[in-house]
Amino acid sequence: MKGLFSDAPGDEGLPGAERLLAVIVLVIGTLMAVLDTSIVNIALPAIARELHATPAATVWVANAFLLVDAVGLLSFAALGDVIGYRRVYIFGLSVFTLASLGCAVSRDLNMLVAMRAVQGFGAASMLSVGPATYRTIFPARLLGSALGLSALVVAFGLAAGPSIGGGILAVLDWPWLFAFNVPLGLLAVALAYRALPRGGGRGGHFDSIGAGLSVLMLGGFVIGMENVAHEGGVWRSIGALVASVVSGVVFVWWQRRCAQPLVALEIFRAPRFSRAALTSLAAFIAQGIAFISLPFLFQSVQGYSPLQAALLFTPWPLAIVVAGPLAGRFSDRINPALISSVGLSVFILGMLSVALLGPQASMLDIFWRTGLCGLGYGFFQAPNNLEMLDSVAREHSGVASGVLASARTFGQSVGAAVVALMLARLGGAAHAGMDILPVRTALWVGCALAVCAWVLSMSRLRVAAQAHALRVTRMR
Repeated sequence: MKGLFSDAPGDEGLPGAERLLAVIVLVIGTLMAVLDTSIVNIALPAIARELHATPAATVWVANAFLLVDAVGLLSFAALGDVIGYRRVYIFGLSVFTLASLGCAVSRDLNMLVAMRAVQGFGAASMLSVGPATYRTIFPARLLGSALGLSALVVAFGLAAGPSIGGGILAVLDWPWLFAFNVPLGLLAVALAYRALPRGGGRGGHFDSIGAGLSVLMLGGFVIGMENVAHEGGVWRSIGALVASVVSGVVFVWWQRRCAQPLVALEIFRAPRFSRAALTSLAAFIAQGIAFISLPFLFQSVQGYSPLQAALLFTPWPLAIVVAGPLAGRFSDRINPALISSVGLSVFILGMLSVALLGPQASMLDIFWRTGLCGLGYGFFQAPNNLEMLDSVAREHSGVASGVLASARTFGQSVGAAVVALMLARLGGAAHAGMDILPVRTALWVGCALAVCAWVLSMSRLRVAAQAHALRVTRMR
């Protein structure tokens, strides 16, 4: 870790001594934003009781955040390229902190859902430019290690959300899930003005038409997937997905004709970037399936309590804490695509091991399997992120960062929809003693997607090795 703050001749970015505060700002903001995508789920029953709301209506406490977060990622990423990542990040951090206070003091469901939507707006602003900001802080020789830290924060936040939420709710009421963000957010805002690099963006025109089309495209997709996941009606799901596809076609048409497009489509012509993006999407869907399936397996099939289920999941984030920084450090010296592929191989073994779990399993038998999943995913994510960012020009770092964040969000949405379909079609009602078939089938689908991610990752080894050799030569 100390090496991240060392100096060498020719280093870009901030001097070594100034990087620590900047990293603290990014870690606090990113961790709060990612945790809030999942930490609230475990509190939904309590929120419904206290606010006298139906369970179906209370689901929008989670959905509002996810929807607004998803639709804003590409737009904020492009805005960061235009006006600078510092301004976009501080804006998002400030909005997120104020909205967290609003959530904590909400006393009716409508206000809480509205504040969660504003929270998602702030989270989108932060998460869209986070990885790109690391590129302005660290020199190229340390970018892999820096992105390893970023990947560790994101992966830990996603995996640890239910456990942390359960721990807080064991001693405090649900408003504290949001109240803890306020002092942390205020501290991060104060530090951000002092620590984040002041470089501006490239300037020029912001593609507002493209931004509007991207909102329709991404929002339609997420709404469609959410309807599938919560059995919101076939025609409603189809309508939302058709609207997303139509908006996507128009979006691509407009991007090809706009002088300063929201997304420079030429970045997708780079094999390293496009394959890294597809690999990331497939892997995030597989992980999303596991995150939704395993609580059903642990509680409704195997009969563990919610607290025990959270404990059974704990090895996953702990393994990521160990693997993430190591993977980032290795990717500064070794072909990142090779490390990602090895990580995916381990992740596949982990997914296979949890898919083979039966209706009865000891906690120890489950621990090593979830830990294996986390270990593999930890070694996959940081090097793959490095491949995505290093394969585009610096002026496109924001958009690349937005694509990376979008892959994560869509992976969660599709993963939830896959599990919901398995439960609905294979007769899996969420009750004690439920049949293992729908959960196991969903996990096998996750295994197949993990294999797809591995195949995509292996297909880029040669071109990635050439790029890595060139990168190492330039740093010498």
